[in-house]
Amino acid sequence: MTVLDDAPGEPTDARGRVAELHEIRARALAGPSEKATEAQHAKGKLTARERIELLLDPESFQEVEQLRRHRASGFGLESKKPYTDGVITGWGTVEGRTVFVYAHDFRIFGGALGEAHATKIHKIMDMAIAAGAPLVSLNDGAGARIQEGVSALAGYGGIFQRNTKASGVIPQISVMLGPCAGGAAYSPALTDFVFMVRETSQMFITGPDVVKAVTGEEISQNGLGGADVHAETSGVCHFAYDDEETCIAEVRYLLSLLPQNNRENPPTVESSDDADRRSDVLLDLVPADGNRPYDMAKVIEEIVDDGEYLEVHERWARNIICALARLDGRVVGIVANQPQSLAGVLDIEASEKAARFVQMCDAFNIPIVTFLDVPGFLPGVDQEHGGIIRHGAKLLYAYCNATVPRISLILRKAYGGAYIVMDSQSIGADLTYAWPTNEIAVMGAEGAANVIFRRQIADATDPDAMRSRMVKEYKSELMHPYYAAERGLVDDVIDPAETREVLIRSLAMLQNKHADLPSRKHGNPPQ
Repeated sequence: MTVLDDAPGEPTDARGRVAELHEIRARALAGPSEKATEAQHAKGKLTARERIELLLDPESFQEVEQLRRHRASGFGLESKKPYTDGVITGWGTVEGRTVFVYAHDFRIFGGALGEAHATKIHKIMDMAIAAGAPLVSLNDGAGARIQEGVSALAGYGGIFQRNTKASGVIPQISVMLGPCAGGAAYSPALTDFVFMVRETSQMFITGPDVVKAVTGEEISQNGLGGADVHAETSGVCHFAYDDEETCIAEVRYLLSLLPQNNRENPPTVESSDDADRRSDVLLDLVPADGNRPYDMAKVIEEIVDDGEYLEVHERWARNIICALARLDGRVVGIVANQPQSLAGVLDIEASEKAARFVQMCDAFNIPIVTFLDVPGFLPGVDQEHGGIIRHGAKLLYAYCNATVPRISLILRKAYGGAYIVMDSQSIGADLTYAWPTNEIAVMGAEGAANVIFRRQIADATDPDAMRSRMVKEYKSELMHPYYAAERGLVDDVIDPAETREVLIRSLAMLQNKHADLPSRKHGNPPQ
């Protein structure tokens, strides 16, 4: 065996080698320069390591491939080979449970993705899937590293493939903390949840300059793809916050409500809120008059543990609420019509929002509780031409395909196809309850009377009086609160004040529910 002489100045013993290792690690931890760190802070942004420290439990982070460097050459790359190659990868814990993470370091190549950078991400994604633990990406990158050409683009393909492989297997959370343009935006779109920070994070396929060149439209980066745009208009973003600290704290909270993977149940906690607590205030929160609006969020607050819940897509499709909460310490997903917005009707966006949420809950073993007060689907040429039929079918498909415990509660109106779609007993709800204020029918009494008794009303000497009498008759015959219960379409009509207790008991009974779907490669849901 040939022993090569050590180069001048290199350590020759183990202690010297260890000292050298610590020096190299210190350089990797410090990043490219203090100036680069100051520039990052000047933009109101934290560094990648500062973000990881906020996300994970103290001193729990175990880094992977810290000393990785790229092997590319040309365009000056051969003289710039920083440690980490612009992405920090590893694992740690959030409230004691394992979480994998990768964070782009904008100080190095602008966080741009090259071959080595992508390989590090691929590795940590594979580890997360194999270990059965959530994956959080802290995104702050300038897209593909142009100097590396097609190798960088291929790196994105590997990420997309793993996003798809992990879908429904482990929770995937994308946190947008800087720019995300072009093909890079598709990875967050494939994940379960997207968080954004106002002013500092943007997502778009083509930037403002390209938009102007092609269409002549002038728009800022935030106007095109900022947090508020995606939280309110496009629906790409599930959560938007004013600063990184709040954003990352909410990521930790979301993780506390999710299981580690699709083979586990969400974590249960000890609840200090009495399971049999009466909620007499509900009798006043929801008016018996179906034409009077109210805030469904207040109903949810009154029923769930300590009034706490995390609303998903809070500012998009506000006519429906999707939220994660706890009942007696157990996590539940809540889908509820919101009468304060568009009278709680279902439209294209509400159907898409609820369908994706139901699928997420079903994938990760989260029981679904549905609160109905829906007058129907939104009528209009725009809705019909926009495909309300296929979009509404997405929600129907999601409910029908869900095998987790499902409970529906009808508060007031439940009309037409919207009633069926919102997890009615006929499409597989395990239990269906109703309040005494419920109105379950094909349509409202006024509309029904105008159709059924059209001739009698037209021939009457006093059409208005005849219409009023026919409406009253229709209500008494087909819309009284016990009509559905008498026919077995509702399992029970309950006192609103006992809703919390009834739901908790029902969920406890259903906690070991087992349902098998037909053997198939996968379904073909409506698009």
